[in-house]
Amino acid sequence: MFRMTVLGLAIGMIVLQAVAAGAAPDRVSVTVREANVRSAPSLESRVLWKADIYYPLQIVKKQGEWIQFRDYEGDQGWIHQSVVGPAPTVITIKENCNIRANPSMDAQVLFNLESGIPLKVNRRDGKWLYIETGTGKKGWIFDGLVW
Repeated sequence: MFRMTVLGLAIGMIVLQAVAAGAAPDRVSVTVREANVRSAPSLESRVLWKADIYYPLQIVKKQGEWIQFRDYEGDQGWIHQSVVGPAPTVITIKENCNIRANPSMDAQVLFNLESGIPLKVNRRDGKWLYIETGTGKKGWIFDGLVW
């Protein structure tokens, strides 16, 4: 009994350390202007929706040339591996996200984004991300506003 308790505590500590270190599940992002999200891993399966460039996806599993994924809202689907890549991306999860000229709450607001906008991450400065939209607009966003 004592060994199982110690083992359980050790495993729990390792998991907590991984979470604290920022370990995240494997993610990919859409690399084309628009990609079909399908109900099953087949070109003949129903298209559920279309994902825009930079849309981030959390990999659930791989099957041949197909990836089953979960998105920021918990929705799942299948996407062909030819339209995704490892580019670092995020998506806005709040309404009215201020995109700023510099990584500071005091910096000028360049533009605002609504929830659900995918963004390419070009670099990080602490808790700030220098992002680019699918239309080429750039600026800084606070990382608490994205997934």
